[in-house]
Amino acid sequence: MFPLGDDNSKLRRRGYVTYGLIALNVLVFFYELSLGSESQALQDFIMTWGAVPERIAAGDGWITLLTSMFLHGGWAHLIGNMLFLFVFGDNVEDAFGHVKYLAFYLITGLIASAAHILLNLNSASAGIPSVGASGAISGILGAYIVMFRSNSVKVLLGRFVQTVPAWMMIGLWAVQQFIATFATITTTSQTSGGVAYAAHAGGFIAGVVIGFVLSRIQPAPQLAQRPKA
Repeated sequence: MFPLGDDNSKLRRRGYVTYGLIALNVLVFFYELSLGSESQALQDFIMTWGAVPERIAAGDGWITLLTSMFLHGGWAHLIGNMLFLFVFGDNVEDAFGHVKYLAFYLITGLIASAAHILLNLNSASAGIPSVGASGAISGILGAYIVMFRSNSVKVLLGRFVQTVPAWMMIGLWAVQQFIATFATITTTSQTSGGVAYAAHAGGFIAGVVIGFVLSRIQPAPQLAQRPKA
């Protein structure tokens, strides 16, 4: 179930931070491509700037908790993440405001990376660098389902385009992530097929909690009256 678009009729400001994050992720990925898809230079780059659980647990490479959010492992990885960010990010940015949204994105991404590290220290993935924006984007989905759960979302389901409520689309996605996370922690030797499900679950929970708190501080009816920025 891939999102194609959502209801943006109530937006009052442009998603400049969302667009900027997409652009930055794409630019970094193009730099990765310039190193060569099978080159040692690319492997060294990913190992240097990706988040390696056992290295971070040893107190080294803390900056990679941040830098790993802007690296991707291939076209499918990048396009999938950027599609979710494009569809759902602008609504959350509109609700929080540009600065709070950027802080929210980075914080939930860091929490997601921490969750991945904590749950993978004793697995076969402990020495493998984790990369991707999906942890932070999972945080956006968590906030979205709190504040915009009734929004309609167009999704590609097989060969057909369907319109479903956001709570259904994101809810089904979240259930899948939590089931996969449980599977990885009960079978500590597996690598979960290269997908950091624990990061998805951790980011989503952080997004729900922070989204709930901020929505209480900054209620949606007041946000709707703000002019575009």
